[in-house]
Order: sequence, then C-alpha cells, then structure tokens
Amino acid sequence: MDEISLGVPKPVLDRLPADEENVAADMQEAVAGWEQRLNRAIEDAEDDREAASRVLEAIDRFEQRHGTYDDLVPELRAWGQSPIYAIAWRTLYADVIAQLYAHDELGDRLERERNQRLVEDGIRLQDM
Repeated sequence: MDEISLGVPKPVLDRLPADEENVAADMQEAVAGWEQRLNRAIEDAEDDREAASRVLEAIDRFEQRHGTYDDLVPELRAWGQSPIYAIAWRTLYADVIAQLYAHDELGDRLERERNQRLVEDGIRLQDM
C-alpha cells in the first residue's frame, strides 16, 4: 500500500485568530505526527487488510476526538467563551478523516474493512 500524506487545510488555518501562530504550528505538528505514525503502521502491517485495519482504528480515535470537540462548542458558548479553537480542531479531525478516505487505494480498503466489522458485530449481536 502506498504511503499516505496528510496536511492541515488552509481554510482551517485561515479561521484561526491572527495572533495565535502557536495553534497553527501545533496543528501542523500534530498532523505530521499522525502521518508518520500511520505510515509506520501501514509499513509494519503484514498485508493490506491489516494496514487498513490499523488506519481504521486511528480513524475511530479521530472520530471520537471530533465528537469531543463538537460537544465542547455549545458548552464554551454557554460559558461565554469563544469556541474558535474547538471548532478548528473539530474541523481538522473531520478533514483528516476525509483525507484518509480520499487516498485511492486506502479509501476502498477502509470501506471494506468498516463494512466487514459491521457484519461481524451484527453476527455477534445476533448470537447472544
């Protein structure tokens, strides 16, 4: 399977306050680390199915973090705080997930792996 490349979308960076360059640097550093770890996981996998499974596990974590930030936005607003950073991180997680699915070979394998997990979970639930 080919190496993946990820990046922080320019619109996410453009929405950050101009005086907060640290947040942009943190996002770029985080995405670079995710890219490195995902490529290492793909490289260490025995086959493409295992690689897709490892990437799908990372996507599951990204989806959880996306949900955490999504839940944080109304809470921040209720406390009179700006949710701009929570929105930026939420958007970043969603975009990284979309980038992973957009990779030609990886996207198809991720869909197959997710569907296989759904079927396996459904069968286990029925057997209980």
